[in-house]
Amino acid sequence: MTVRVLLVDDQPLVRTALSMVIAEAEGLGVVGEAGDGAEAVRLAGELAPDVVVMDIRMPGVDGIEATARITAAGSATRVVVLTTFDDDEYVYGALRAGASGFLVKDMALDDILGAVWVVAAGDGLIAPSVTGRLIKEFAVRPQAVAAPAREVTGITEREREVLTLVGGGLSNTEIAERLCISVATAKTYVTRLLAKLGARDRVHLVIIAYEAGLVTP
Repeated sequence: MTVRVLLVDDQPLVRTALSMVIAEAEGLGVVGEAGDGAEAVRLAGELAPDVVVMDIRMPGVDGIEATARITAAGSATRVVVLTTFDDDEYVYGALRAGASGFLVKDMALDDILGAVWVVAAGDGLIAPSVTGRLIKEFAVRPQAVAAPAREVTGITEREREVLTLVGGGLSNTEIAERLCISVATAKTYVTRLLAKLGARDRVHLVIIAYEAGLVTP
């Protein structure tokens, strides 16, 4: 099976470089390119890619708004955003808009390919071991602090415990050790949380945990 990728960036050189790398990777293929958010939304609807690699800062419709529109459409298309992490204050907003994680533009090309595979497989881009640190960086920003606390209902006390640990960046193995349960059971709890809370992946469980006040920076 080939993972179908839509590249979105207002810099043609960036799109060309990524397109060349993806074209040479086994099991990956570029189905389209867009230079702005509006075009990205249109192409995502027409082409139904598996993954959209989305720049944030673009003229007109930016990556955050485009991400929100694509994920709100209810398709299976997943979005990862491109950012220059050190100075980009919009990553948290992009995650809340529905992105499944983010890529740093200067990361190794092999890592970018690996990230596309991770997202296409249905998981969050951010590894459990660093999820907490990365989300904390953005959870303390003004736009996040100002948001009202999210009420989490419909889950058991044990599931709430697991959600709290996921929010703290623990992997399934670490959760199993902490709660004295098997790794398979920990994975089952995470799967149930994804379904009950309507979360797309582990990254969004982390965001929910922060927004609900279960985890604080």
